Amino acid sequence: MEGKEEDVRLGANKFAERQPIGTAAQSQDKDYKEPPPAPLFEPGELSSWSFYRAGIAEFMATFLFLYITILTVMGVVKSSTKCSTVGIQGIAWAFGGMIFALVYCTAGISGGHINPAVTFGLFLARKLSLTRALFYIVMQCLGAICGAGVVKGFQKGLYENNGGGANVVAPGYTKGDGLGAEIVGTFILVYTVFSATDAKRSARDSHVPILAPLPIGFAVFLVHLATIPITGTGINPARSLGAAIIYNKDHAWDDHWIFWVGPFIGAALAALYHQVVIRAIPFKSRS
Repeated sequence: MEGKEEDVRLGANKFAERQPIGTAAQSQDKDYKEPPPAPLFEPGELSSWSFYRAGIAEFMATFLFLYITILTVMGVVKSSTKCSTVGIQGIAWAFGGMIFALVYCTAGISGGHINPAVTFGLFLARKLSLTRALFYIVMQCLGAICGAGVVKGFQKGLYENNGGGANVVAPGYTKGDGLGAEIVGTFILVYTVFSATDAKRSARDSHVPILAPLPIGFAVFLVHLATIPITGTGINPARSLGAAIIYNKDHAWDDHWIFWVGPFIGAALAALYHQVVIRAIPFKSRS
């Protein structure tokens, strides 16, 4: 009996009764140290194979993203009745599911951005250098153009007669409505990226397992459900640019600026909110 009581006492000391929550959890850093900000320019990257490998990963991921999602869009819009297709929900799942899969595949190589707005937000937070950010954005745009081009190559007539998956502001909505939808939608996405990949959160809340690609993909899915009827959902300038270039009709370019300005504003606001409000980095005492 005494042996059992000793085991209980040892167990009580070895395993805490509960994990700290709220501000108590925030006070425990678990040996976490804030990483230094990335340099603005890092010329040494240009001579590193890992730099170019990451760019190739971004190209391939964005290529596959456009290929699957634009094909899904074409399958829905070509039908006279949406009941015989996956519908808007299926389109949203295609976008969200592909982001989940591709971020999972490329996160360890390039960070799994697959979106110039995500890259821009992380750059503003000094998570990567300007050199890498510009390289990523170029490779993402090239991948998106190639992905949409392959879809058009399958059935050129179907592609051109059904909008080519290009983002435009829907009838009944103003350009301001479209811009607002893109800003808020991208804010949700980039804020989720910051939260899901926060190294301090991972250290502090290590008892809560999290698969970062899952909330990111789910955020993309939900934003698409909400904003497909307004703009077709951009929240990714590379996706919008690739479809616009391959479709190449005047009305696809009329509102195209919205799908760059909106996501970049949304990404900047998400970076500012996470770094200043959530993490309070500018207010931390420097030792």
